[in-house]
Amino acid sequence: MAVSRFGVSLETDLLEALDKYVRENNFPNRSQAIRQLIERNLIEKKWQCNHIVAGAVTLVYDHHKRELGCRMMEIQHDYYKEILAVQHFHLSSDTCLEIIAVKGQAHRLTELADKLITLKGVWHGKLVMSRSDDIID
Repeated sequence: MAVSRFGVSLETDLLEALDKYVRENNFPNRSQAIRQLIERNLIEKKWQCNHIVAGAVTLVYDHHKRELGCRMMEIQHDYYKEILAVQHFHLSSDTCLEIIAVKGQAHRLTELADKLITLKGVWHGKLVMSRSDDIID
């Protein structure tokens, strides 16, 4: 992919914030950080417009919680078209981590994640979405 160069003018406080962002995220330079910020903004816009996106739902939960596993499975079956794969890890004798790879309309993936994350016994959950090849304009 061809790269174009351009100049950017920023207020001192914004430049300092950008440099801090570069350091904290181990970017090799400002250009990489700006590229990533623009990409993230474009993905979020597509997310809000309900485009096809890909991503992952991560869940950390108490596997001893009564009926939690069955309820999670029922919800996942309702979204079988969006779920690509599921990985299950045992973090301890009580705690499990599940990573669910997903692809579909952004609102549908958000709906799935919200249903899973809000189940009683789920300690932490997060949906991360990224662009899918289907949405490159």
